[in-house]
Amino acid sequence: MKLLAPLLAMLAAASGSSRSPAVLRLLVSFTVAVVVFSVGFHAIMAMEGREFSWWDSVYWTLVTMSTLGYGDIVFESQVGRMYSLVVLLAGAVLILILLPYTFIQYVYFPWREAQRRARAPRELDGDTSGHLVVTGLEPMEVALLERAAMADIPYVLLVEDMEQALSLHDHGYPVLVGALDDPATYRAVRLPAAAMLVTARGDTVNTNVVFTAREVASSVPIVATADSPDSIDVLELAGADHVLHLGRLLGRSFARRILAPRARSSEISTFEDLVIAEASASGTSLVGHTLAELRLRQQVGVSVVGLWERGELHMARPGLRIEEHSVLVLVGRREQLRAYDESFAPALSDGAADAHGQGEQARVVILGGGRVGRAAQRALEEAGIEACIVEKDPDRVRAGHDYVVGDAADREVLERAGLAQATAVLVTTHDDAMNVYLTIYCRRLMPDIEILGRVNVDRNLSTMHRAGADVVLSYASTGAAEVWNLLRENSMLVLAEGLLVFRVPILEELAARPLADIGLPEETGCSVVGLVAPDGTTSTTIEPLRPLPTEGQLLLVGDEAAEHRFYDRYLNGPDPWWRRARAAAHATGRRR
Repeated sequence: MKLLAPLLAMLAAASGSSRSPAVLRLLVSFTVAVVVFSVGFHAIMAMEGREFSWWDSVYWTLVTMSTLGYGDIVFESQVGRMYSLVVLLAGAVLILILLPYTFIQYVYFPWREAQRRARAPRELDGDTSGHLVVTGLEPMEVALLERAAMADIPYVLLVEDMEQALSLHDHGYPVLVGALDDPATYRAVRLPAAAMLVTARGDTVNTNVVFTAREVASSVPIVATADSPDSIDVLELAGADHVLHLGRLLGRSFARRILAPRARSSEISTFEDLVIAEASASGTSLVGHTLAELRLRQQVGVSVVGLWERGELHMARPGLRIEEHSVLVLVGRREQLRAYDESFAPALSDGAADAHGQGEQARVVILGGGRVGRAAQRALEEAGIEACIVEKDPDRVRAGHDYVVGDAADREVLERAGLAQATAVLVTTHDDAMNVYLTIYCRRLMPDIEILGRVNVDRNLSTMHRAGADVVLSYASTGAAEVWNLLRENSMLVLAEGLLVFRVPILEELAARPLADIGLPEETGCSVVGLVAPDGTTSTTIEPLRPLPTEGQLLLVGDEAAEHRFYDRYLNGPDPWWRRARAAAHATGRRR
């Protein structure tokens, strides 16, 4: 039936299409040819003095035109033989060329096209639920869908163009064809039963999508991106639950890293009542020691879950040694992080300037005056840091702010912007290749300056680090992480830098066993940073030699590979319970 459906659809469409007259003309031409050749057969046979019925005439004509040539009825005269050749050649043209061409053009090709179109459905199955609906395939959405695929969350991509839908289908994306401004599309995609709708098109398109989708589904969470700050209110009025201004989000993320003192812990996110923070080891007593030697959890209560080394994350191991350029990723309560600051950054805790040189002389040069650069400049100026934007396009210059108009690849322009006095350079153009170029250029000019860079596509992260950037943030992963955190708010947290914080019930295999005997970091790469009691309270005081409780949950930290290793090691099965637990936790979060 699946093979017949496209054929039936094709025949139904062809019955009223412009192809029908062409087929009809061919059939009429063939019929006329058979009649004329049959009359000629009768006339020539009469000249030879022989009699045949009209059925014999049609029989001879069809046999000759089809080149079968049985030889049971033949002409005896030269005229008759010549006439047979004419009929034979005409039949070869009509039957062997025109008829197959017509069949291929008007039957076979339409059938193949209908079969192709059937691969891009216009309606989801009636039992589809809990799925993610996405309206585009920009880098942010690609990163989001990759994470959904890894987490076994069903998703569907709404596409308006059939050819694009077929191309995406061939690349493995589940697609549904439909107009984004048609309520029927959102009913076909079963939006009321979906987990979330995400739209990251232009502001006007996003507004139309949100408004139309909200008519169909009044309670499903809708996340939209906004290019202009003025569009945020419009999108919220249209029905969006969350509006992400990615330029502002990324710009403030850069500013936060510039403003954060090197040694003092800087909060980057929270999960439950835990804080995830970063702290540089440069200039502290931590340098040169292994994590096992420092015993930070026993001293101040914080857990070191990883080290950043020039953009590469190393998950925590007892033998991992801290170097001068290491950046520690810490997890703990706020009072524990304050204890860490008092122990390892006492001067900074009193408000002294740090190794960034922040203070009255602090200065940052921002290359690129787009949304990201302007957002970073505003955040830095609010904190009292001088920030000069280098912008090639004079139309992007904003009054009341520090700008230098010119090419950032021109050394004289960089000197006018104050590069020699700057403590950091922020590279924020929208072109990844240009960002790599400018990073290399600035690193050669200022070998010791801190360089922070932006990329649009995750695959260019490592290239930017090789070019000399100290910190690189991806437009795609930052946006995808924000959406993911909204989607899975009560079960896990995704940090833009690649760390995952997630919780799982204490398994029977792990219960009543000391962490030191289990060896989770060695087996999976995950670190236990907290225990959640049945009443919901979280404890970060975990003794490696004390047996784990038999009830409650573990708070784990690791990268994506570590998460998968944990699931493969402890939670495998055809229908693993952790998928149901995640779905239940997500459903609970939505109801809240």
